[in-house]
Amino acid sequence: MKNIFSILVVDDEPNNFDVIEALLSEYNYELHYAANGKSAIASLTAFQPDLILLDVMMPEMDGIEVCKWIKASELWQTVPIIMVTALSSKTDMANCLNAGADDFISKPINSIELRARVHSMLRIKQQYDNIQTLSHIQANTINILESTLNELRGTLATRMSHELNTPLNGIIGTISMLKEDIESMDIAEIHEMLGWADESARRLESLTKKFLIYLELEVSPSRQESFKVAHTKFSRDMMESSLKSYVKDLKRSDDLQFDLEEAEIALSDRYLLTILHELIDNAVKFSTAGTMIKISSQVVENMFNLSVKDLGRGMTEEQINRIDAFVQFERKTYEQQGIGLGLRVVKKIVELAGGNFSITSIYQQESTVNIALPLYPRL
Repeated sequence: MKNIFSILVVDDEPNNFDVIEALLSEYNYELHYAANGKSAIASLTAFQPDLILLDVMMPEMDGIEVCKWIKASELWQTVPIIMVTALSSKTDMANCLNAGADDFISKPINSIELRARVHSMLRIKQQYDNIQTLSHIQANTINILESTLNELRGTLATRMSHELNTPLNGIIGTISMLKEDIESMDIAEIHEMLGWADESARRLESLTKKFLIYLELEVSPSRQESFKVAHTKFSRDMMESSLKSYVKDLKRSDDLQFDLEEAEIALSDRYLLTILHELIDNAVKFSTAGTMIKISSQVVENMFNLSVKDLGRGMTEEQINRIDAFVQFERKTYEQQGIGLGLRVVKKIVELAGGNFSITSIYQQESTVNIALPLYPRL
């Protein structure tokens, strides 16, 4: 429950307020007083009551009228009202309830009854407020998901369709040419064209896998639970061998330099390899063959720090701040394939693992992606 509840007492007799204040003095309540119905209504915004103790018999605007006004107000209708009355007939009680009162208490006020009814109404109000808070959180979550999905639909209809069609057209076009002319081609030409189709197919496979991981991380809330128990061994020899093999076809194996410290990381081997492959892909794509790509790791204060540095195009501060899915930079100036998912996927994995992601760069000179991941077990 809240630490301090605001209670508005409405009664034309100030002495009655003093009695209620004395009876509730042992509780951490913030009591406010209004001498008539109009003053009570005017003070609602200032006092923000969690409960109203409302006298029935008042001049000009009696408690029944005040109760009806409050319960008709969208802003205040959820505030519980306890009618305080000297009336005792069933008709009088029915009138209070029909006006919207949540409870009533008879005069002279009994201390035990007053405390019990006040406590009960405040507990109900707190439960309602909790439900409303959860409802707002749920509504905001749904709105965020709808916004994300709508943005994703728009992106899929534009950028993704182009990126998927390019390798598909390469495959389909190559196969069509082979079907038409294969009888007149020599074996070298056939091998060359099959190489084109293979390259397009691999590009399509890579794009599809990357996009599926992106959806897995962004859309599936249950996936976040797996980060709490996952772990893998970061082995120096295995990583060097794996990454050299990964860039072998691009003829960049000799460009890789390693300075690695081993550790047990709180991350699955699948996501660890995804991070490394995406960072190496990025470094290879935006640097020139023959220039260094350095992969370093070090354990510092229960965190595994990993960095990948290249001597390529670099990024401006504005570009670093705009890193997101489907965002690419200077595409008109530089030929590049892909849809800008790589760094977004890496950033999301690191965030879900409870780590930190940052980039330092000097434009047109170098870039370093820095990642900090928790060790396993989590300390």
